Amino acid sequence: MFRFLPASNGVKYCSISLFIFWTGMLMPELSVAQTDSLKANVLKEVEIKQKRRSTQNLSPTPLQILNGKELKNLNALSVADAIRYFSGVQLKDYGGIGGLKTINVRSMGTNHTSVFYDGVQLGNAQNGQVDLGKYSLDNIEEISLYSGQKGDLLMPAKAFASASSLYLKTIVPTFETDQNRNFRLALKTGSFGLIDPSVTYNQQLGSRLALSLNAELINANGKYNYRYTNGVYDTTVVRRNADIFAKRIEGGLYGTTSDSSKWQIKLYNYNSERGVPGAIVANKFDFTQRQWDDNFFVQSSFETQTDRKLQFLVNAKYAYDFTRYLDPDRVSIFGALDNRYTQQEFYLSLASLYHFTQFWDLSLSTDYTYQQLDANLENFAYPQRQTGLIALATKFSWPRFDIQGNVLATLVNDQVKSNIPAGDKTEYTPTVMASWQPFAKNNLRLRAFYKSIFRMPTFNDLYYTFIGNSKLNPEYTSQYDLGFTYSKSFEGNKLNHISLQTDVYYSDVRDKIVAIPTLTLFRWTMLNLGKVEVKGLETSLQSHWSFNQLNIVAKANYTYERPLDVTPASELFGQQIPYIPVNSASFTLASDYKNFGLSYSYIYTGERYSQKANIPVNYVEPWYTHDLAIRYSFNASKINYSIAAEVNNVFNQYYDVVLNYPMPGRNFRITLITKFN
Repeated sequence: MFRFLPASNGVKYCSISLFIFWTGMLMPELSVAQTDSLKANVLKEVEIKQKRRSTQNLSPTPLQILNGKELKNLNALSVADAIRYFSGVQLKDYGGIGGLKTINVRSMGTNHTSVFYDGVQLGNAQNGQVDLGKYSLDNIEEISLYSGQKGDLLMPAKAFASASSLYLKTIVPTFETDQNRNFRLALKTGSFGLIDPSVTYNQQLGSRLALSLNAELINANGKYNYRYTNGVYDTTVVRRNADIFAKRIEGGLYGTTSDSSKWQIKLYNYNSERGVPGAIVANKFDFTQRQWDDNFFVQSSFETQTDRKLQFLVNAKYAYDFTRYLDPDRVSIFGALDNRYTQQEFYLSLASLYHFTQFWDLSLSTDYTYQQLDANLENFAYPQRQTGLIALATKFSWPRFDIQGNVLATLVNDQVKSNIPAGDKTEYTPTVMASWQPFAKNNLRLRAFYKSIFRMPTFNDLYYTFIGNSKLNPEYTSQYDLGFTYSKSFEGNKLNHISLQTDVYYSDVRDKIVAIPTLTLFRWTMLNLGKVEVKGLETSLQSHWSFNQLNIVAKANYTYERPLDVTPASELFGQQIPYIPVNSASFTLASDYKNFGLSYSYIYTGERYSQKANIPVNYVEPWYTHDLAIRYSFNASKINYSIAAEVNNVFNQYYDVVLNYPMPGRNFRITLITKFN
């Protein structure tokens, strides 16, 4: 399964050698400064807790977070299910428990959103998309979405290199004072023939070292009823070929050094076979396409303690991804279509931060990535890509005003074994962010940012046989955002806390990469044609209430968005781009009373169009869903038990997120969890 990367040229190994040399020279610095370690240990915990409570209010860019209880209260099985509740997000869902699910933030396209897993980006050089349906919530502690980028300086250069960023943080093992290990067993079952057991084992290996292992198996037949009409008759059909059998296992080793620096190593493997549910058109209801995935990565991270004048963050990763797609219905002289793709990625990153004064910080981050793609396709290019990223950032912080900026240099080199490579690319993109507290009280804070960024064409865009175009330009985006956050806590009232954040934004995407047909519908080509302008507003309101032993958390999100095609000389100039609703909203209500919990969630997606032409035949009706869940937990013989029952799409609404890919109607799920030492 594993192969070493070929020594195709000296540039790659020169870059790696320089990185190793640089890291080696810095390691002695990482082991000093232990004088105030005890003081740092005590004060640092308090400081982090306070920072976590105010992260959203202090962020110079729009930030949305789901963590802890919020994730448990959602009727969600995967990361894709959870992010539906974020404002400004469109989730492309092709239906079923195993269907492809990708994120689109502020209408700029899936490829403009980077997904980070424990601080390291999940890569996909082939098509640039991350299937969020693969990532279970079983081992996720926090999901955070930044429009723009984080306000931190000490982070990899890749964190500066996208229009928006989704961060997935896994659960770090914790232990009570009198224990050194704990177990968690869970079982989910319900509609679609779902059987989903999982196990977590945490072991403390000393005062500075901990081990965590998590494994999960998902098996489901994926069958569900949906309504189908062709304008003449209306019937109910069973969705088929949406089954999945998946195995996931991940392990983490977490440690701290004598000066409170921290490090971790994580191994991850996801292996699945699933049906590919096709589009329901022309009375075709049965499909035979299959897909196999094998995703593996190992990554490590080291970060020096936060109260040092000079800090470092080092990340490294190796990833292997295999995909097989089988279509028995497409037969040639070589037999049925059976495409197989293999990706490998090698990644190194070093970030440094220097605190010049109490109000001035400066950071430098450098990343190196090598990616290659193999396939069993005829006339395949076998591309290899080397990417260097250098981010220079600075920040000035005063009690009521922060401003920071960065310049990102991106250097890309593509090589192919056949056909024509895309050539070298060098780009420089700036970002400026500011946050201001106008009054003495810290309830209200204003924020604004400008960010210029681009995305490189993927291997599929450039080199896919008979389709790719190696002369493609990158997609360039400019983002403008102006907003505010307001929060207030109340003493002795039933209303404990309220927070509000609202942003208006404008974005444009230039040299948009589009696929258009050539002489036949079986031959397409990729071109830079489009230009899109997006104007929008996002708002989020959250409140916490207490009535004796009853606690209630209510949260509402709303998004207004107008993404228009403004391609010069286009016949469709000024029309709304496909699948982006003008209005969308969500509402969640979670309550706890003693050992009981009850939650309700509502999602609304307004009218859309399935094609570029905004005409009646392409009109997609609005849809909404209501979900309910009840939970109960108790302790017996030092073992914690919890049971949850969920009903999704309570009113059995039939709808499509993507036209002709019907979503499930009413469905249920039961979850049993046991925790013990």
